Amino acid sequence: MTDSALVLFSGGQDSTTCLAWALDRYARVETLGFFYGQRHAVELECRAGIRAALAARSPGRLGPDHIIDIAAGQAALGDTALTSEAEIAMTAEGLPNTYVPGRNLLFFVYAGALAYRRGLRRIVGGMCETDYSGYPDCRDDTIKALQLALNLGMQHRFVLETPLMWIDKAETWAMAHQLGILDLVIEQTHTCYRGDRTQRHDWGYGCGGCPACALRAEGFARWRTG
Repeated sequence: MTDSALVLFSGGQDSTTCLAWALDRYARVETLGFFYGQRHAVELECRAGIRAALAARSPGRLGPDHIIDIAAGQAALGDTALTSEAEIAMTAEGLPNTYVPGRNLLFFVYAGALAYRRGLRRIVGGMCETDYSGYPDCRDDTIKALQLALNLGMQHRFVLETPLMWIDKAETWAMAHQLGILDLVIEQTHTCYRGDRTQRHDWGYGCGGCPACALRAEGFARWRTG
């Protein structure tokens, strides 16, 4: 176990599961989060507690945390339902208006630049093509293309890893259980698009009605009864 990784870590269910996954595999792991004006910025407040819990499980492996503020750039490109109080709905393009165009592309460019400077070879993200809400920047082809672009543009040999790419949300819950972090995911992670942490469900906190809560709840129910 000698390799190193940078995990895109939002404080949500998927990125927390990916962080635990990486800590099980790599000797040195750092984390990177983004503030992009998201209405559920409460997710960023969850990160410190999650990191502390995972650091205690993997002594000596979890390194520094990094936060990059890209809100000004995102605001200049226009609002979405994830960066404003707009009602969540489908657009004329057939995508949910929670889609922030180019968000994951930007995340990986910044992650690549940081990983280059920090000497980290692997970049881990929680993108998933099975339960991906139609977001084109969560698809496997996009991630493969980004890996090629980063390696060419930085003359480096990054490996972009997406351990959740081909599993559904029920299987993500199963992975959290197998990694021994089920209670941590339920109690401390945040997924709700509306940023609601006042309502406690058996799968965690959230409004219970937005697409993120619905996906999380449905996956939890299928995992528990499967």
